[in-house]
Amino acid sequence: MKLTAEEIVKACGGILLCGDPKTEITSFSTDSRDIRPGCLFVPIKGERTDAHIYIEATLTAGAAGTFTQYRNAPAEDSHPWIYVEDTCQALQKVAAWYRSQFSIPVVGITGSVGKTTTKEMVALAFSAGYNTMRTQGNQNSQIGLPLTIFRMEPEHEAAVIEMGMSEFGEMARLAAIARPTMAVMTNIGLSHIGQLKTQENILKEKLHITDGFGPENVLFINGDDPLLATVQGNTPFPVISYGLGEACDYRAEKIQSDEKGTSFLLLHEGLELPVFIPAFGIHMVYNALAAVAAAEYAGIHPQKAAAALAEYRPLAMRQQRYESGGVTIIDDSYNASPDSMLGGIDVLCAMQVSGRRVAVLADMLELGEVSAEAHRSVGRRCAQRKVDVLFAIGEESREMAKAAAELSPQMDCRWFPDNAGALAALKELVQPGDAVLVKGSRGMHTDEIVQGLL
Repeated sequence: MKLTAEEIVKACGGILLCGDPKTEITSFSTDSRDIRPGCLFVPIKGERTDAHIYIEATLTAGAAGTFTQYRNAPAEDSHPWIYVEDTCQALQKVAAWYRSQFSIPVVGITGSVGKTTTKEMVALAFSAGYNTMRTQGNQNSQIGLPLTIFRMEPEHEAAVIEMGMSEFGEMARLAAIARPTMAVMTNIGLSHIGQLKTQENILKEKLHITDGFGPENVLFINGDDPLLATVQGNTPFPVISYGLGEACDYRAEKIQSDEKGTSFLLLHEGLELPVFIPAFGIHMVYNALAAVAAAEYAGIHPQKAAAALAEYRPLAMRQQRYESGGVTIIDDSYNASPDSMLGGIDVLCAMQVSGRRVAVLADMLELGEVSAEAHRSVGRRCAQRKVDVLFAIGEESREMAKAAAELSPQMDCRWFPDNAGALAALKELVQPGDAVLVKGSRGMHTDEIVQGLL
């Protein structure tokens, strides 16, 4: 939808310093390197760089106008310069107004682990009945989410929006912008516990995704998560659970995996529906259950939703599988948390291989005081599941290597300070028939190892 400069001024409470108020704006950009005709540049003032220095260059490159936190706009410029106190907040205010122009189902996705994959599966299930817009990549932040909202078009009949937070107050702001009509909460883990201190605080903050919910809205939760299970029966809106437990509203049984993917039987109020997803790991079953449950609530028959899930394809660096020189490489290098690490190890160990199972695991960041024990728990899982070789990378992962070696002295367990050393040793080690899992926090750049192996 096209907006005019004066509509944007009104939506954010800004002041038009110069330019034509009837100028049409067709998109927004916070990246001075990604400027398209018709876009409004949103210069963010960061700790290291104040993007206001790029305003002139973006206008020259074709931007239709700009936000600014300064009143020094050139008097004769025909481009709209819109003065605001805070450009990020202005972007959010305009996005909230833009969202209010749509009366469609909007599914908010949050949780400590699995948000992006769940978002993809929910969007696939919704696509069986609706023209559905979804978050691209992981644009789920205070800046990314508003940009996602602006991708909503008049022809869209539903939207699936990923919503991430790492600090107090963030989810409430995102909920005020996205105004989800239903929400999916995947789990409450240890991600960002360094900032939020306890899992109870994480749950409390994530529950702000339901701000504004009434009896007509619904929250879908992983019923097997002990903290999330406490939510059911304690809200003024319906809560529907999914999982493997007997008490879950949507339940999976008879889970089986082969080289093509995972199949299971979905049970719900007398319905017994076979489901197949071309993905691996029990966490993928949970994601699929959430997708079918949300889609049915929106009026899509479970059979249609399940059929759509058969078209799922892993996103980049999220359990993508490659074959190189007879070696199977599982690229799960996008990010890592304690829960997702354990899940990745289980996927590796469930594979049928003629050679060895090799886990290449780097530091999990932002875990604060629980970091040492979290890394030890990953090391113990490697030993318990009988991983053949563990490569631990980074300072935090020393504890991972130590715990694995203590529990399984016969295990080939090595520690490396950086990716380069691990990659060199890995190239010497792997042989045809081996399977290699590569995973670590985004800041550890373990995708370098995958590319080196390929």
